[in-house]
Amino acid sequence: MPRNIWKGAIAFGLVNIPVSLTSAESKPDIQFHMVDSKNHARIRYERVNADTGEEVPWDRLVKGYEHEDGQFILLSDEDLESVQPSLTKSIEITEFVSLEDIDPLLFDKPYYLEPEKRGRKAYALLREALRKTGKAGISRVVIRTREYLSAMFARDDALILMLLRFPQEIRETSKLELPSSSDSALKPTAKEMGLATKLIDEMTGKWDPDEYHDEYRGALMDFIEKKISGGETVDDVKQPDDDETDDSKGKVLDLADYLERSFKKGSSSRTASASQTKKAVKKAARKHVSKKAPAKKSRRSA
Repeated sequence: MPRNIWKGAIAFGLVNIPVSLTSAESKPDIQFHMVDSKNHARIRYERVNADTGEEVPWDRLVKGYEHEDGQFILLSDEDLESVQPSLTKSIEITEFVSLEDIDPLLFDKPYYLEPEKRGRKAYALLREALRKTGKAGISRVVIRTREYLSAMFARDDALILMLLRFPQEIRETSKLELPSSSDSALKPTAKEMGLATKLIDEMTGKWDPDEYHDEYRGALMDFIEKKISGGETVDDVKQPDDDETDDSKGKVLDLADYLERSFKKGSSSRTASASQTKKAVKKAARKHVSKKAPAKKSRRSA
């Protein structure tokens, strides 16, 4: 069973839908460890001072931002906590937009939203409403002390919470040497275009993602299995898993009452909330100006 990484509620008008958040990704990556070939022991990495070569204890480590070459601003845990977003347990939808209007480049990481028992009816209502209208609910959510912009939409029987990249996180194509669509010298002839579109038509099929597999991983696992069956296994180090927490229970919501009260609040409050979100995005974009790259990592020694 996938592990819930977050528990809270969806705020849909005055309707509150208790949900848990589960990653929709499943990356079966093959994990490798660095091992000493002499005695098969795991390699331990040390925190080494780049100037003195001495190992640095944990209690002396602080974070630093390199604003100029060799010049750092040191930030303590208290400094970082003072600017962290409030740890809320709510996904408050501030506005709805057409799902097809969201640039796919902004899609970052998908999550499944699973309702608690008392929120199943409200969950189904929001899911079907989003499916019927083709809309996505725009909201902000705090996961592990970091705030994310997100879009909520329906897929099959699930509500998907897609974390979004901010526009300033997308690199501009103007810095790339791309052939201009207005360059007459590069404009394809009618014959070339006809042949290209004909080839595309002949190769067009129905999209079926199940037909595609990670062939490299399969070949690597086959190779590893052969080594295992050949008796080449060495001792392994197992690590404990984290414990799970129990789900909460409650009463079923009276949806009609909450929806009527939501409508009575009027469009003014919803417009103000959406305006605050847009202003926050613009403010974040203005603060994102940086002349230097993040601080370089210290050299590590095995």
